[in-house]
Amino acid sequence: MLNTISIYPINNMPPLSLTLLLKIKETLISIEKLLAASSLLALLALSLSQVIMRNIFEIGFSDIDTIARHLVLFITFMGAALVSEGNQHIKIDCVTSVINDTKKQRLKVPLLLISAFICAIFFYYALQFWLDEKSYAQDNEQLALYLALILPFGFFTLSLHFLLLSLTQSPNEQPL
Repeated sequence: MLNTISIYPINNMPPLSLTLLLKIKETLISIEKLLAASSLLALLALSLSQVIMRNIFEIGFSDIDTIARHLVLFITFMGAALVSEGNQHIKIDCVTSVINDTKKQRLKVPLLLISAFICAIFFYYALQFWLDEKSYAQDNEQLALYLALILPFGFFTLSLHFLLLSLTQSPNEQPL
């Protein structure tokens, strides 16, 4: 029989708080996948319909271009959250190539917390920007105004992902 060391205290079962955090992560990932996929499909459908309407019927709707621009942001933010969850995001870090795995593992949680903090700052300023835009938006810009909520929402989602990743790390996960 193999001697294995469990990271969980009793009967190899995670504590209730960790189970709850993992459930929140799974739910968040499912919602993001749904939003990313539906945004991509909507972007394709709207772009195709706009091209057909302009070339065949010689009409077009300017709001479709606005919606398409914001759908690109939806896809980008949801994709960024999903790849950061899977530790597949672009890492611009020259230090990790010269330090050993144990030091990488020790640095992982602080770096995730720093990333969560930076995204939280971006969320705050994106929300302030949106609130400022809301106070000055004209009636004909209301659609773009509410679609622009993706900026604070996206940064909040990224911040939440980094925070949840830092709280649910296990010792056997892949280092940085």
